[in-house]
Amino acid sequence: MTDAAKARRDAPLLAADRVNYLTVGPESAGQRLDNFLLRLAKGVPPSHVYRIVRSGEVRVNKARATVDRRLAAGDEIRVPPLRVAAPAPPPPRPLMPPVLFEDEHLLAVDKPAGLAAHGGSGVVHGLIEMVRAARPNQPFLELAHRLDRETSGILLLAKTRRALVALHEALREGRVDKRYLALVAGDWVNDRQHVRLPLAKRVAHGGERRVSVDHEEGAAAHTVFNLRHRYGRFSLLEAELKTGRTHQIRVHLAHLGYPIVGDEKYGDFELNRRAARGEFGAPLRRMFLHAWAVRLAHPVGGQPLALECGLDRDCSDFLAGLARA
Repeated sequence: MTDAAKARRDAPLLAADRVNYLTVGPESAGQRLDNFLLRLAKGVPPSHVYRIVRSGEVRVNKARATVDRRLAAGDEIRVPPLRVAAPAPPPPRPLMPPVLFEDEHLLAVDKPAGLAAHGGSGVVHGLIEMVRAARPNQPFLELAHRLDRETSGILLLAKTRRALVALHEALREGRVDKRYLALVAGDWVNDRQHVRLPLAKRVAHGGERRVSVDHEEGAAAHTVFNLRHRYGRFSLLEAELKTGRTHQIRVHLAHLGYPIVGDEKYGDFELNRRAARGEFGAPLRRMFLHAWAVRLAHPVGGQPLALECGLDRDCSDFLAGLARA
């Protein structure tokens, strides 16, 4: 008899609808009766296993036996019907956002709208925690920059300390070209428009963080907007970030009177409700701001990288509905 056959004989399945007759193989010789049964009856409460031995429902060589009986190869064991729990399914693999680019130093992913970049402030798990869970053997993994929770699109992560330092330096010096797509309410006029409006951050009552245009205390903020398409009462813009202030695109557009569709902090709340109800075609229940393109030199190798990421289904369906209107 092969070793595999012996192992199968030593670990038979316990039937739930009939009496089981087992033969002890050499691998189980010397094992206690209770341990032998507990190994086979996974999912059955140990108290039940001990009860059927004490009651005499379990027999060894047709005789009653105690739980501490040492088994010998060839012993015949009678076991009453036992309903064994099905094996537990393997735990689900941690979710991983779509990967746009990856090498030994850099990881670029497509962050979905509604997912924070990192945990904290009431958020248990953000994107960085999700990626770390999906890559448990990656010793170093850090965000190179942030995206608002409501914003989707390209997010860069460093896989080495060297790459992180280089990315931070490139971002500070404006050597990373980041482009966003934003759908705004209103008929945008200029094909290309530079907006330089200083921004200040404040914490409102209740701890909510808000940003506003402030010509006296605000920090310099520069955005370039390029008109991509007009949809009647809406306009699709491409935004180039020349500085990286918090909520910069959202506040610049709202201040100019062109709020981003779906922006629940700075937008047109009634328009957002109508968009969510599907009054303009497909429903839109998220903010229409998407980081669609990033161009930079590789933080370690220096070669040029051009990353792009298309709109998600919600945004593309909403545009398609506007085009048909």
